[in-house]
Amino acid sequence: MLAGLPAGAYAQSEPASIRITPPARSDEAIEFSADLLAYDSSFDLVTVTGNVRMSRDGNYLAADSVVWNRKTGEVRARGNVVLMTPEGDKLIGDNVLLTDTLRDGTIDNLLISLDQGGRIAAASGTRHGDVTILNNAIYSPCPVTSDSGCPKRPSWAITAVRVIDEPGLHRVRFEGGRLQLFGLTLPLLPVFNIPRDQRGGATGFLVPDITYSSVKGVELALPYHRQMGPNRDLTLTPHLYSGVFPAFEAKYRELNSLGAFQLGGFLTYGTIENVNSTIASNSKGFRGYFEGNGKAQLDPLWSVTGSLRAATDKTVARRYDLSYDDRLRSFVNAERISTNSYISIAGWAFQGLRQDDHQKQIPFALPAIDARLLTDQVAGGRVELQANSLSIIRISGQDTQRAFASARWDLRRLTPWGQEVLLTAYGRGDVYHTDDSASTPIAIYRGTDGWHTRAIGALAVDVKWPFVGPLFGGVQRLVPRVQVVLTPHTVNMAIPNEDARSIDLEDSNLFALNRFPGYDRWEDGSRVTYGADWSLELPNLLISSTVGQSYRLTDPTAIFPDGTGLTGRVSDVVGRTRVRYGRFIDLTHRYRVDKDNLAVRRNEIDFTIGSEQTYAQVGYLRLNRNTDPSIEDLRDSEELRLEGRVLFRRYWSIFGTAIVDLTDRNEDPLSVADGWQPVRHRLGIQYADECLELGLTWRRDYEQIGSFRKGNTFVLHLALKGLSR
Repeated sequence: MLAGLPAGAYAQSEPASIRITPPARSDEAIEFSADLLAYDSSFDLVTVTGNVRMSRDGNYLAADSVVWNRKTGEVRARGNVVLMTPEGDKLIGDNVLLTDTLRDGTIDNLLISLDQGGRIAAASGTRHGDVTILNNAIYSPCPVTSDSGCPKRPSWAITAVRVIDEPGLHRVRFEGGRLQLFGLTLPLLPVFNIPRDQRGGATGFLVPDITYSSVKGVELALPYHRQMGPNRDLTLTPHLYSGVFPAFEAKYRELNSLGAFQLGGFLTYGTIENVNSTIASNSKGFRGYFEGNGKAQLDPLWSVTGSLRAATDKTVARRYDLSYDDRLRSFVNAERISTNSYISIAGWAFQGLRQDDHQKQIPFALPAIDARLLTDQVAGGRVELQANSLSIIRISGQDTQRAFASARWDLRRLTPWGQEVLLTAYGRGDVYHTDDSASTPIAIYRGTDGWHTRAIGALAVDVKWPFVGPLFGGVQRLVPRVQVVLTPHTVNMAIPNEDARSIDLEDSNLFALNRFPGYDRWEDGSRVTYGADWSLELPNLLISSTVGQSYRLTDPTAIFPDGTGLTGRVSDVVGRTRVRYGRFIDLTHRYRVDKDNLAVRRNEIDFTIGSEQTYAQVGYLRLNRNTDPSIEDLRDSEELRLEGRVLFRRYWSIFGTAIVDLTDRNEDPLSVADGWQPVRHRLGIQYADECLELGLTWRRDYEQIGSFRKGNTFVLHLALKGLSR
């Protein structure tokens, strides 16, 4: 303490580390250290020089020299001055005048390094409490030096006559601001805010979106964000168009003690395109799209998840670039998940947006209940118990109710010779009821009206025998596999089929106990399934392949439509091959070959080559099932998907995607494609560095719904890091 020093000047040339209590506030002290300290008791001045470090109330000051007037409480720091605030911000200046709280004062030639990474430089600044007011300032979150340490111009910056930094409100306020983008000066709003940290957003306008569409004209969207608290916000977005009426969009988000949810809506007035191509006239009216989702964690086991999506008509979502889905799904699901049990109580609703969808024939699933329990070991194996109930309701069409209970026992063992053996016993009892089955146009899906019961049973043994050895300097693995499934004849065709329609033999379901995707159909008849897995692992190369087929021990049943690969005693041959070379090449090929004439019934290729910045992706799918075209779930199709990006300069890249429908009338008589029908393509150019994204995209949609065709859309995208408010 300096109290009690003799009158006159006092100097200490050794490094000092001293604690001083200001006269005005005896309950708090300033701690500091320096190379040299001098005290003039006549004027009550403390002068410290050389590596000065001072701290008080979480504020830290570093400087070459500091003069402290203990009478007035004035602290003047000079030379390499750095002030660190409790919020984590760093203020750098040449000449700093503070009070002895080390919090309030003025600074010349100021540089503020924000906790979120941005920097503000100013000719001068004044700090009162937590608020800092800057004059003639410039802000940018971009780096100002290159990787080699050379100075460089930031991609963008904001100059302002006055900047107010308000940590308590989590915002930085700009008055009289202008945007400097690649050296060009552009006007901004007279007053706007940006968030100063990640703890909460700030109220204000977001970066506007500009697009052009052949059906909407020029679009300007100017979102306004309202931060209603640290855990909730509201974004209001007016959309102005040159070709159609304006629209209004809103989105609300909240995170609370139970979970998180968000609600959104889009509303406009305009022409509603008629999806019936035989009717030429269109109507006008209000159009809207609404969505919401969220999850509430009621306790460690129980949670409720929900999603809502709805549109006023079939084309509003595509016309206004809200969604390209052809079916909107809404649901609510209460779940209980524990280590050995699972319960789900859900309700589902769907809205069809395709031209031939009839909403009254689209079902509701309410309720959909599923409960499962894994028990302790029984006879050396694990038992899974399941109970399931489903009610499907249509406004106009077939209604179905279902309930079943099942038990499955699995025993896994390794033999002394290295085989892996899985023994399975399965039993299930079903109760069904259905009405108005004649309204379902596809006969194999109807079933018959009334009550139905059935019992299902199966015994299975699945044997794998892995062989591992060296090859070409790597490791190869060959795993032959044989599965035998014994199951008696089961009632199927009297039961309505609501969830097992899209049946197709693939490598993923080749060894499944039931190769139907749902519960309404059960694959009866005993069978043997055989195949092999092979892989080769080298330092940068991985090749893996799976191939298999099944043979029915009993007479084939009529539950499988032609073209699924499962009709007849012998199934088609299915397989998958994957080749990976480091992270540069990834090729996957899936196929199904007809057992009778070796025709390729499924040919699917996914190929990726390149790095994260420059790459090409090719996807090809051809389904040549040669089945009844009236069965919508099994219709043939052929499609090509292309995607790529090329980084031609350090920050510049071009990108594009395309989807082409290759289906012709020979493959699908009901198809509107002619063998080369583009569905959608996108082409763009983008600049992206550490703090800025700027891009221009051209998108064209060729699909037509009645009298509506989307056409061309041009999108100008601008994203500035640190300028989201």
